[in-house]
Amino acid sequence: MRRALSGLTTRGRCLLAAGIAAALCALVLNERDLARVALFTIALPLIAAGVASRSSTSVAVERLVVPTRVQAGHSAEVRLRLWGRGRLRGGSLLLEDSVPYAVGERPRFLTPRPRQRRPLLLSYRVRPSTRGFHRVGPLLLKVTDSFGLAEYDRETAGTSTLIVVPTVQPLHGVPGGSGLGAGEDGSIRLRSGQGEDDAIVRPYRQGDDLRKVHWKSTARRDELMVRVEDRPWRGGTTVLLDTRSAAHRGAGPTSSLEWAVSFAASVCAHLHRFGHQVRLCTDDGQVLAGGTGDGGHGDDAVLDALAMVAPSHRRDLRWTSDPGAGQETFAVLGAVTPGAAAELARHRPRGLRSAAVLLDVRAWAGSDQPAAPDPAPAAALLRAAGWSVVVARPDQLMSAIWAELCHADLRRGAAVIAGDHGRNA
Repeated sequence: MRRALSGLTTRGRCLLAAGIAAALCALVLNERDLARVALFTIALPLIAAGVASRSSTSVAVERLVVPTRVQAGHSAEVRLRLWGRGRLRGGSLLLEDSVPYAVGERPRFLTPRPRQRRPLLLSYRVRPSTRGFHRVGPLLLKVTDSFGLAEYDRETAGTSTLIVVPTVQPLHGVPGGSGLGAGEDGSIRLRSGQGEDDAIVRPYRQGDDLRKVHWKSTARRDELMVRVEDRPWRGGTTVLLDTRSAAHRGAGPTSSLEWAVSFAASVCAHLHRFGHQVRLCTDDGQVLAGGTGDGGHGDDAVLDALAMVAPSHRRDLRWTSDPGAGQETFAVLGAVTPGAAAELARHRPRGLRSAAVLLDVRAWAGSDQPAAPDPAPAAALLRAAGWSVVVARPDQLMSAIWAELCHADLRRGAAVIAGDHGRNA
């Protein structure tokens, strides 16, 4: 009874109070007709409260999100299925689904109570603008009687997960020989077509089989060299993402960090199309996907990992070893100083393919944000260290930046081949 009375609306409470007052007046004045009216006035809100209270627990709801994974800026559909589980017919239902602010506005529906054998189907669309794992629900169900005397709220349908991944832009082409995992020492020489003299070799390491010693290269370099027979085939591509908050500018979906995350996602998906096994890591060395034995070589694993990437609090780029782990590397970097570029180049072997996209974050910066360094000095330093470098701005298409990076790598490869031929001559 206490729960039923707690659901009375202002109208119901006023009607109940008027009925009690009329009953007292009828008792004092000994008016039977007034007593009948008072009894009806008291009973009406109580009956309405009892019916609405039972009706609030006799409605079942199911929710389905289609699709469960969507790119930022794209829409998804949320479907609701309601049906009655009892014979009581209440008044109307007011439904309000809990939706995060980043996903869209909270939808509301005013519907009659559904029947037991004829479920009621409702749907609405959401268009999330921010990547991440978002919870949709629970559903707030408000049941009212036909006279508006009682109202009850109940949470139902639980929660559903909507995964919002970064936007993936279509890219075209790959750098010459990409995916062979051998950089200039592999892909370029394979294109030179010089046969046995161009065998892929590396310095001798303790424990190597002496039968694999390549004597021609040993005599030419005056160092014991061994033949690399088991080259990593399409397994040596690392995508390095700079997530430092200090290295990015802008806010929200239009910030430079979101652009970098989207570009990294596009590169990973594009390389997957060509059969590359991509290792995705951040500036602090954390491997997000594609680590040894984790099976994270598919698009879904990479996109889910990027959906949860948060800005790091590191201010400088510092490594103690090669961030690409001996693989060819594509780096997506924010604001980089010449010192940080030198640190990156120092730990990166020159014989491996290295490419970088430097964001000119000054183009993303707001008026209230600190100034950012010019990327030109860092780009020049990386190019001098053998990197293929492209500077990106927000007004450029990602496909155009990728195409420019591919062309820069081809020009660098041609220069390396010309230099090798010149030394051999």
